[in-house]
Amino acid sequence: MITIGQTHTLSIIKMLDFGAYLYAGELGEVLLPYKYTPGNVSTGDAIEVFLYLDSEDRIVATTQVPKVKVGQFAYLKVIDCNRFGIFLDWGLDKDLLVPFAEQKTPMQEGHSYLIYVYINRFDDRIVASAKLDKFIDENIKHNFKPHQAVDLIIANSTDLGYKAIINHNHWGVLYKNEVFQKLSFGQSIKGFIKQVRADGKIDLSLHSGQKTRDKDVQLVLAYLKNKNGFVPLHDKSEAKLITKTFGISKGAFKKAIGYLYKQRIISIKKEGIFLNKD
Repeated sequence: MITIGQTHTLSIIKMLDFGAYLYAGELGEVLLPYKYTPGNVSTGDAIEVFLYLDSEDRIVATTQVPKVKVGQFAYLKVIDCNRFGIFLDWGLDKDLLVPFAEQKTPMQEGHSYLIYVYINRFDDRIVASAKLDKFIDENIKHNFKPHQAVDLIIANSTDLGYKAIINHNHWGVLYKNEVFQKLSFGQSIKGFIKQVRADGKIDLSLHSGQKTRDKDVQLVLAYLKNKNGFVPLHDKSEAKLITKTFGISKGAFKKAIGYLYKQRIISIKKEGIFLNKD
């Protein structure tokens, strides 16, 4: 289905001096203004465009690429505030409106905010809202599996860690004792499903399980070799000391040394870990 607020590949049905008309299915003929029409296209060619409403409520097309589409969240900068509302830079010549009622706190020009883009049902215009919780229904079913790769947007921090939006649809949590890099509000980042808890809440990770363990194993091995085969740490050591030494969580450390122990690469004693001789 062809809708506004999305990118579609449409065919040119006629070329005129002021632009090209595209066939948009049930939406009819849509104008691609001359300024956005590539010079090397002709009638019958297919072209990728984004659809939206112009200032006169007509559906128009553009070859400009928006930073966000309808149904998505994004971290955008305010470029104007006036009596009509707040306007954001979303990559198009026509700015994106945030109605005053959709501000969570007063938005200021020059500042960036995390927003959701949707179609206003009263006038069918594409607008944005900073009231994120309105657009994430935690009761919607999902089929996330452990270690599944997902897209994340960092929304805010809590005592537990970081609250993140998963694939523009669900909330999840990255625990701070498992994050060893700087994360910022509004940042888009790749992540993984760690587990889906019995209550439906989703725990996240920035690394996939097997790949991460192998990386941690190599990290511990390299450290041991650099320290003449001994480190005064083991599975009973304090988490803070392990993180300070290796930059990983105690849980990740235990998995790494557990693997090395089973492979008889190391010995674990009360003094610490010893690298076995070949």
